Amino acid sequence: MPGSYPKVKTAVVGCGSISSIYIRNLKSLFTIIDLVALCNRTREKAEEKAAQFGIPKVMTLEEIAADPEIELVVNLTPPGSHYEVTKRMLEAGKHVYSEKVFTTDLSQARELADLAKSRGLYLGVAPDTVLGAGIQTARRILDTGLIGNVSSGLVSVTRSHNLMSELFPFLQGQCGCLPYDVGVYYVGALIALLGPVKSIRAFAAPAPVHEKQLLFLEHTPASWQIPGNNLVCAGLEFKSGALVSMHFNGNTVGDEQSRFELYGSLGMIKVGDPNVFNGRVKLLLPESQEVEFPFTHGYDGTNTLSAPTSFDGSGHRGIGVAEMAYALRQGRPNRLNQDYGIHCLEILTGIDEAAATGSTYEMKSTCHIRPLTPGRYSTVWGSARADAESALID
Repeated sequence: MPGSYPKVKTAVVGCGSISSIYIRNLKSLFTIIDLVALCNRTREKAEEKAAQFGIPKVMTLEEIAADPEIELVVNLTPPGSHYEVTKRMLEAGKHVYSEKVFTTDLSQARELADLAKSRGLYLGVAPDTVLGAGIQTARRILDTGLIGNVSSGLVSVTRSHNLMSELFPFLQGQCGCLPYDVGVYYVGALIALLGPVKSIRAFAAPAPVHEKQLLFLEHTPASWQIPGNNLVCAGLEFKSGALVSMHFNGNTVGDEQSRFELYGSLGMIKVGDPNVFNGRVKLLLPESQEVEFPFTHGYDGTNTLSAPTSFDGSGHRGIGVAEMAYALRQGRPNRLNQDYGIHCLEILTGIDEAAATGSTYEMKSTCHIRPLTPGRYSTVWGSARADAESALID
């Protein structure tokens, strides 16, 4: 049960836009984590976050590496820094959980996995929305056979990603294109629901050169081009036999539009936005109306820790860190491990390669994500409920 395992002393490296939700949750939501330090390239930003959330220390990378009490490091740096930071922490004997994507290069991801294995260390990789109420409920429906065998699926996400890159300049850098920034949530959800991918065919197009539109942003360059493919249309063949059409378009207009449907031999489901924890699942069976299925799991993203904040929409990020901490204490594999991170990244790079060559890309990696225990909820009558965290314990 929660509270019966020694806490895992943890440090967060990287205090950018996603860090607030991680820091709050790791400090106050998960009893297995003892968040003791923050680190950022610009020390002042780490000091601000430490003061805001009551974190006792601000440390350098060197100080974290040298501290024998810190067991786990959460790497929230931009994707281009993931490899360097994760490798440095592994070499210092720390377990590491990294924000998505694992690295910007598949060979580097494999190198880190080998390094962790050789030293008996744990690796974890986001997205951890796949452990949230929405995706876990969809998985429960599939596992109980309500829609039979899944034969196909359709996933799509569109938005004005070029305009978004003005508000969030990190999108102008490596892995900032829509498939790597947002599409990875859909990739992760598909893996969690259908298992590993076998092969890929694809078409792709780059982002156009984008002219600055938001005049109130003074330090934005006059124009830029997001690197990589910002539009992909792909076909994924899963080892289960399911065929899924995938459409990611960042070269269009408007807010994010999401579609995620799986078609089975006995019915179909519509899965909510996999970028959040509370995406509602709708079930359609023959001779019945479409119904919204109740959540079978906790961690639906509801803020039970404080008054509403600007980052509440990011929900329960950090659940993957907590599950990994329990895995460490129990001596078992964590669910969102290096195999998951590598498989997600290889799917994205495989799409790029298939589009560039016009040939089928055959996957080399594989992974398996075990579902969480159902019936353990995170809220009841609007307040915290104690048994949600027990779902992370095997």
